[in-house]
This record gives sequence, C-alpha cells and structure tokens, in this order.
Amino acid sequence: MRTVIRAHKQVDIRREDTVQVISGRDKGKKGRVLRVFPDDRKVLVEHVFMVKKHVRPNPQRNIKGGIAEQEARIAISNVQLVCGTCGPVRIGHEVRGDKKVRVCRKCGTTLEK
Repeated sequence: MRTVIRAHKQVDIRREDTVQVISGRDKGKKGRVLRVFPDDRKVLVEHVFMVKKHVRPNPQRNIKGGIAEQEARIAISNVQLVCGTCGPVRIGHEVRGDKKVRVCRKCGTTLEK
C-alpha cells in the first residue's frame, strides 16, 4: 500500500474574511470565516450552518449537559467573498508592488485587510 502525501490546496478565502452563502439551506446569510480547512475545501463561518450537538455533562470542567448548537463546516464552493463596496464578488489576483494580492473582479479594489 502506498502512502499519498498531499500538499495544501490553494484557497482564496482566508480567516476573518466576510463571506455570503450562495447555496444551501442558509443561502443569503453573511458571516465571518472562523477557520479554513484547505485539504477538505471547507470553511467554518460564524452563525452559518448551525447544527445541534449532544453534550455530556462534565463536572470537572464545569460543563452542563444538554443540547448545544454549534457551527458546522460548509463547502468553499457554497460561499462567496464579500467586497466592502460591491457585495458578493469573484476574486482575482494581481501583483501590486512586490506582493500578490486578491482583488475584487467588479471594482478592482484590494481585498486584503
């Protein structure tokens, strides 16, 4: 059996970006990206794709049992980056100075913070 070594895939969405869901049960919702999983092509977006999780009580950690809600990962193909001026946009790349930056395909502004 061979071991396959996979490199990280290039992803245009980064942590702290604002994205809008373009398909699925949460279509139209906007949120901040909490975490990116490039190998799985998924992102974790704040207050989007909420699922219920059954939690067992743990008195040592002061955790009450019950049903908690948390965000689940959503496919990168189902979200679109939000430009501050245009709204949801596709992403382009340009070399400005000595850096490669992400740019809005509609208005051309940089999407870096």
